[in-house]
Amino acid sequence: MAPQSHQKDLLRFLTCGSTDDGKSTLIGRLLADSKMIYEDVLASLEADSETQGSAGSRVDLALLMDGLRAEREQGITIDVAYRCFSTARRTFIIADTPGHEQYTRNMATGASTCQLAVILIDARHGMLPQTKRHSYVASLLGIQHVVVAVNKMDLVDWSADRLAAICEDFRAFSKTLEFGEPYFLPTSALLGDNVVDAGDNLGWFDGPPLLEYLETVDVDAGVDLEHFRMPVQMVSRPNPDFRGFSGTVASGAIRPGDEVVAVPSGLGSTVERLVTFDGDLDVAGPGRAVTVTLADEIDISRGDMLVRRGDEPLRAHELDAMVVWMAEAEMEPGSSYLLQSANGISNCTIRSLRHRVDINTLGHEQALALGLNDIGRCVVASDRELLFDSYSNNRTTGSFVLVDRLSNATVAAGMIIGAASAWDHTPDAALVRQISEISDAERAIRFGQQPCTILLTGLTAAGKSTLATALERELFDRGRVSIRLDGENVRMGISRDLGFSAQERSENLRRVSEVARLVNGQGLIAIAALVAPNSEVRQRARDLVGVGRYVEVFVDTPIEVCRERDPHGIYAMADSGEIPQFPGVSAPYDRPAEADLRVDTSTQSVAECVAAIVSVLTDRGFLRGPSAP
Repeated sequence: MAPQSHQKDLLRFLTCGSTDDGKSTLIGRLLADSKMIYEDVLASLEADSETQGSAGSRVDLALLMDGLRAEREQGITIDVAYRCFSTARRTFIIADTPGHEQYTRNMATGASTCQLAVILIDARHGMLPQTKRHSYVASLLGIQHVVVAVNKMDLVDWSADRLAAICEDFRAFSKTLEFGEPYFLPTSALLGDNVVDAGDNLGWFDGPPLLEYLETVDVDAGVDLEHFRMPVQMVSRPNPDFRGFSGTVASGAIRPGDEVVAVPSGLGSTVERLVTFDGDLDVAGPGRAVTVTLADEIDISRGDMLVRRGDEPLRAHELDAMVVWMAEAEMEPGSSYLLQSANGISNCTIRSLRHRVDINTLGHEQALALGLNDIGRCVVASDRELLFDSYSNNRTTGSFVLVDRLSNATVAAGMIIGAASAWDHTPDAALVRQISEISDAERAIRFGQQPCTILLTGLTAAGKSTLATALERELFDRGRVSIRLDGENVRMGISRDLGFSAQERSENLRRVSEVARLVNGQGLIAIAALVAPNSEVRQRARDLVGVGRYVEVFVDTPIEVCRERDPHGIYAMADSGEIPQFPGVSAPYDRPAEADLRVDTSTQSVAECVAAIVSVLTDRGFLRGPSAP
């Protein structure tokens, strides 16, 4: 029979806060009062306390965690110290993290795997800059459960008013952080009040002591059991008859018989077995290391990911991410590193630094570089497409580290916000827009029209290009001047470097929209025919071109008709997984809710559709000359 501790829940938590707030002492007290220190270790602590301690005549319990010689000499925690202990209810792994600003990088490392943070505040000093920094880092790293331990209450005469004032300050600071409701706990780590037992000095406080709270807090409520993600760490071939894919389940749950898809290839199969050293499993959930065997022989490599069909991760070459800088050498835009994530290793460049975070105010400030322990928002560009989720949704697939190419040292920890987009890039401040000497009114007189952009959006084979071509002909015959930006033509030119992921489709529409805006500025009508499947991206195109000049036409041809028209078998390839992220099949197509016009080429002729578009253009005044003064 397995030991009882193996049957218990595991809680990983860290202690953090400013220097001398009592983090190491708190953990030492927690272990000592819960009888988790062996007698010989306790005897050694008593002896060390006489020569190296700072607790007067008492045993200096901080020495239990501060094991490095430099730590004991300086009286500060430098490295992250880990301790494991168990009670009747739960098993714990504690990370005691440094309080000094110089070692914020160590604190971030310790917090990266924790579910709960104990943030200590010296009752005498209240909120200090490093307390704020650690609180922000804990929030940034996705820790939802927070205990604010107001320590050294014995030095403020056990004052309830002092506790209330610190609670108010912390709430005001943390209102924009991603915490749940903090648990405020008055304590004295030195004397033991409210650590394991309530003690005799805080009778006015009716909450549970720290250990009781740690034993009962529900840290599994937010565990994602729906969105299955398993990065493949190794292809296992112990013999010619066995081929499995080993990894740790990052989120979701998987069972034999479930349908899964390997990304980025998009090839699917059925789970046959879930193999572990102790035997096959009926189900594997988050945190479980497992080897998955599939019913079909499909090509999967290390760095690929197993997911459920229709629930694929994000894909992009550029990431929008928060970065904690951990190196002495500054990070500057344009610098190159190795990026290591659940997706493997790739080459990357810091494309831009959007802002640096002011830890005291949580405000954003402009910066040219990030120094040691700075936190900033960056755009990171990879030389290959990355598979990821936002860090807020998945801490495993949403994180990465940056590694120096020469020293192989970790220089930064990154938390992914989402795919970066050229929509958000800001032109260089030195650039000045050049103004034409020809007015809009002069162009309207010359061309007899008002400029606009017409976006025809719909599924593949819906008839967008056919309508765009016919509309161009109709406008030409009416003496109007237009330019047609067909999706396939664009991809043979200005977008020939783009693929068909959601991120690349977004960039394709951005480029077309920029061209359309330039064309409109010359008084011409732009006709764009693109799938443009994402509603938010289409809205950005509308905003870029200008609401007054934008006409959205939804070519709402049923997908069954589109499939019948498909001469190249594209839909069949999408069905089989050969074409991943295909709108309407393996990726969503957001139907326009507020299109200016809806047409259906399965029930309307090309001439009828074009006439309807021309009618909208006429009604909005685009097909007439300058407005009357």
